[in-house]
Amino acid sequence: MIPFVKDITFEYGACDQVSPLIRRVVANNPGPFTFLGTGTYIIGKGQVAVIDPGPDLDDHLEAILAATAGETITDILITHHHADHSPLAGPLKARTGARIHGCPPSRIGAADGVVVEADEDESFRPEIVIRGGEIIRGPGWTLEAVATPGHTLNHICFALHEENALFSGDHIMGWST
Repeated sequence: MIPFVKDITFEYGACDQVSPLIRRVVANNPGPFTFLGTGTYIIGKGQVAVIDPGPDLDDHLEAILAATAGETITDILITHHHADHSPLAGPLKARTGARIHGCPPSRIGAADGVVVEADEDESFRPEIVIRGGEIIRGPGWTLEAVATPGHTLNHICFALHEENALFSGDHIMGWST
């Protein structure tokens, strides 16, 4: 039996300091695929990156903006284009001017009407297309894109070099296989 750790202490709308360079805000979208809610991660201090802004929920957008008050969000990084990870990227960009990075959705099978991705964010279009091995930098932080197709065809993880941490999106989930 795999000993899944399901205990997590948080409050919706609050920002938790996870490590010196990582903060987390959990979206209020609990469910069978999101567990207690989508984790949005803020990387750095001063000039920051946001990984997976989450679902298009006004209260979650305001929570991210409150968590980064007095700072500049320079980059928005998307692990994949599911409805619980990427839809808030556009509204967050509109409020901050940050650049949206990600791997564009694949349209395999789209010509014959077959949908290969469940619950996808059909409007997701990154303005900066990234591939595995590419680097996104800010003051005091370095994120490397790690191509991990599987959960979705366009899935990308992000490795934070300074803390030897990996942001896996839904590629690895702590409560299921």
